[in-house]
Amino acid sequence: MIDTKQIIQAGEEKMSFAIDYLDEQLSRIRAGKANPKILDCVKVMYYGAPVPLSNVATVTVPDARTIMITPWEKKIIRDIEKAILDSPVGITPENNGEVIRLGIPPLTEERRKQLAKQCKGEAESAKVSIRNARRDAIEALKKSIKSDGVPEDVEKDAEASMQKIHDKYIKKVDELYAAKEKEIMTV
Repeated sequence: MIDTKQIIQAGEEKMSFAIDYLDEQLSRIRAGKANPKILDCVKVMYYGAPVPLSNVATVTVPDARTIMITPWEKKIIRDIEKAILDSPVGITPENNGEVIRLGIPPLTEERRKQLAKQCKGEAESAKVSIRNARRDAIEALKKSIKSDGVPEDVEKDAEASMQKIHDKYIKKVDELYAAKEKEIMTV
């Protein structure tokens, strides 16, 4: 017999993954402030293989508008520069022979609106994932009535608790989105 608690727990786990993924995606969106996570997508050719930038250099944020990249080997500084230029980061690196600096330009109003729209899209896809997890859990609960003989009132109680968990995660998505939107729109 399938336990209703296991079904609810599996659904909540899927919802938690959706929140984690949303948080990760929002952290990669540039908000006019220096954030080393925007460089997560950069892959550097190192001995013939593409590796993440963090595997070949130290990435630091000395101030709110600058990201500083210190390569572990001076000879790959050109490769790092090329990787940044080829990436979707959209910032031209400045190289002084020792370190690479990325100056984060201030965002225009139009770009802020674009980024806020992108954040809204990420939030909506997270909400869809959470709704799908709820739907899957409720379907599993309904099947458990027929196949495992779970009483209907137990199934209805489990469904109600699944809805409460769903509402809690949807609220988290809204909070994450609101915080990121505020960060982007703050001049």
